[in-house]
Amino acid sequence: MTEFVQVSTATETREQAIELARSVVQSRLAAGAQIIGPVVSAFWHDGAFGTGEEWQLLLKTRQARYDELEAHLLKHHPWQSPEIAAVPIVAGSEACLRWLAANTEPTE
Repeated sequence: MTEFVQVSTATETREQAIELARSVVQSRLAAGAQIIGPVVSAFWHDGAFGTGEEWQLLLKTRQARYDELEAHLLKHHPWQSPEIAAVPIVAGSEACLRWLAANTEPTE
C-alpha cells in the first residue's frame, strides 16, 4: 500500500471549493489543496445525462488519513452525494513527500 494519496472532489462554485479546501487543510486532513476550474463535466445523474461546470479540488494526504478526510468532505460538502476518489501517489520528490507527511500529522 502506498503511504500517500491524492483525493479529488468537485463543487458547483469557486467559493464552495475554497471553503472546502480551507477547512481540510486547516484540519491537517490534507497537506495542500489545488483548485482547478471551472472544468466542464459530462455525467449521468438520476438516470439523465447532463453537463455542467464544476470546480475540481485535488487534495494531498496520507493513506492513513483518508477515512477522516472522506468523512469531513461528506459532512461539509454542499452536495448530498459528492464524488470523492483517491489515487495512490506512487512516486514524488523526497522534499515534497516530507512536506506532505509533516503537514498531515494529527494535531491531537
